[in-house]
Amino acid sequence: MAEVTTRTSADANNGPNSFLDLGSFVGDLNVEDETASDDISLEGLEEELQECKTDDVVANILSKGTTLREYTKGVENNLRQVELDSIQDYIKESDNLVSLHDQIRDCDMILSQMETLLSGFQDEIGSISSDIKILQEKSMDMGLRLKNRKVAESKLAKFVEDIIVPPRMIDIIVDGEVNEEYMRTLEILSKKLKFADADPMVKTSKALKDVQPELEKLRQKAVSKVFDFMVQKLYALRKPKTNIQILQQSILLKYKYILSFLKEHGKEVYLEVRAAYIDTMNKVLSAQFRAYIQALEKLQLDIATSNDLIGVETRSTGLFSRGREPLKNRSAVFALGERINILKEIDEPPLIPHIAEASSKKYPYEFLFRSLHKLLMDTASSEYLFCDDFFGEEAMFYDIFAGPFSVIDEHFGTILPNSFDAIGLLLMIRIIHQHQLVMSRRRIPCLDSYLDKVNIALWPRFKMVFDLHLNSLRNANIRTLWEDDVHPHYVIRRYAEFTASLIHLNVEYGDGQLELNLERLRMAVDDLLVKLAQMFAKQKLQTVFLINNYDMTISVLKEAGPDGGKIQQHFEELLKNNTAIFVEELLLEHFSDLIKFVKTRGSEDSSTSTERPITIAEVEPIVKDFASRWKAAIELMHNDVITSFSNFLCGMDILRAALTQLLLYYTRLSDCIKRVNGGSTLNKDLVSISSIMYEIRKYSRTF
Repeated sequence: MAEVTTRTSADANNGPNSFLDLGSFVGDLNVEDETASDDISLEGLEEELQECKTDDVVANILSKGTTLREYTKGVENNLRQVELDSIQDYIKESDNLVSLHDQIRDCDMILSQMETLLSGFQDEIGSISSDIKILQEKSMDMGLRLKNRKVAESKLAKFVEDIIVPPRMIDIIVDGEVNEEYMRTLEILSKKLKFADADPMVKTSKALKDVQPELEKLRQKAVSKVFDFMVQKLYALRKPKTNIQILQQSILLKYKYILSFLKEHGKEVYLEVRAAYIDTMNKVLSAQFRAYIQALEKLQLDIATSNDLIGVETRSTGLFSRGREPLKNRSAVFALGERINILKEIDEPPLIPHIAEASSKKYPYEFLFRSLHKLLMDTASSEYLFCDDFFGEEAMFYDIFAGPFSVIDEHFGTILPNSFDAIGLLLMIRIIHQHQLVMSRRRIPCLDSYLDKVNIALWPRFKMVFDLHLNSLRNANIRTLWEDDVHPHYVIRRYAEFTASLIHLNVEYGDGQLELNLERLRMAVDDLLVKLAQMFAKQKLQTVFLINNYDMTISVLKEAGPDGGKIQQHFEELLKNNTAIFVEELLLEHFSDLIKFVKTRGSEDSSTSTERPITIAEVEPIVKDFASRWKAAIELMHNDVITSFSNFLCGMDILRAALTQLLLYYTRLSDCIKRVNGGSTLNKDLVSISSIMYEIRKYSRTF
């Protein structure tokens, strides 16, 4: 160690600056001898020596110029000196070492005693651990037995609870009133009965043999008691003026569990209760609907009879045939009027007959029809939902309503064959459609088949009445219907109002079959109009008659809808054609020479014509005649139009068309005169175009 210290000190003193070449010291080594004596390979020694050049200790040694052997001897001397110094240090501390030895010996004795004590403790702990293990096994065994006993106890307790019949339950079932507590007791009894029947092991138990007779007695008593109770409640439904819906919702539904109990434990009695309810409600509802229908019949307003057809002559019905019906109601046979409002009142409550009767108001049958079916929908919806909720059976609804359906069918069977009101029938068809939508929104299907049946019954009747109107036009007696009057005929007005009503009722439905039937009706009216027009001796009167009827028909159809449709377009085309014919007839009546000349000679060119040229003598009388009386003739035309046409606006349109056509004829005459040799001599007699235009504007202002 001293040698190392000395070397370190020498390294510190000399530093890295005294670095010598390693080769000068290596030369002292006999490498060959070492290799030969020790058989050690010195391959790579040069590389290792080069690596040692960077070592601080080696570098320090080499820097002093000391050989390795000398350095080794120095290190050995230092080690001997250090060893001697260490021995002197141990000698100096000998007393302390003896004391330390004594202390260590005492500690060994104490530790030996502690070892003996701890060994005893270890033996005792081993014994305790064995006892604890035994106790643990006993505890686990006791815990398992306790768990098994608890399971057995819970099953036994449940068995006892399920099979035992408490005295309180017996008292309630036998002597208690049927109320909420009674129904709770019924639920307990039901569970006990199900328990006794469900588990095969329970059936073999002695406890059940003791309890089962008592359970059966309680079941029979409960079934008998709730049957009497339910029958009593059902009879309450038969009392007059009973609000059935309130009784069902506020009373019967509270005892809904009774029906469930009877279904499970008294099937025969349940069927009796079910049959009693069906019979009761069938009779009650049938009586209510019969009374309601009888009350509605007193409010019915007769609209049409078999004689109220489009083509039937009004005077043929006789003087007293309408004595029971106000005259104002006859317009409702063909005109829709305010009857359309019934479709806006689909969701309104049903009519209350005694209130309506007190006001002495009468209603068309479609109002009563809507009211009856509104009551039917509301009653059926309520009953259907109640049957589903109370009995859990939807199918029994149809057994209950077999009676009400029969009553309504009977009533409908007497009304429908005597109904000749086509508009009312179509309104009823639309009402049924709306009611089907209402029931669909409610998601209640109970009236689907009934409403379909009513709809199927209404359409053939409507078609039959429609065909009666159609045949009345086709088979009309022209001589009886004809009147020496060019104003719109009442038959055509009936047709227009009837067609407009049906078009209005078909706007939102687009029934193609109805449109085809209306087209057939239109063709029959066309034929009838032409035949009636031919009864007039003069062609002009025939044209005026047709124009008046076409114009009136168009006006009525426009009220049904702004789009017009094929029928309106057809009559507009006829009106346009007949207006052109009337204009020509009117002008020929007052300016025949002028028109004949213009039509025959007005288009000829005097320079190219092969016929004789137009002369002044030929046109002068026409010019002077027109100049002398054109204003008076226009005034006569105006008066003629005013008296001939019922619609003032239509008459003014026709007059304006006639004056415009007159202006065109006169303009062509003026152009013709300009081509005549010497025609300028007639300029003083020609009426200026501006004067005629002024006159036309004057009559236009009047309208």
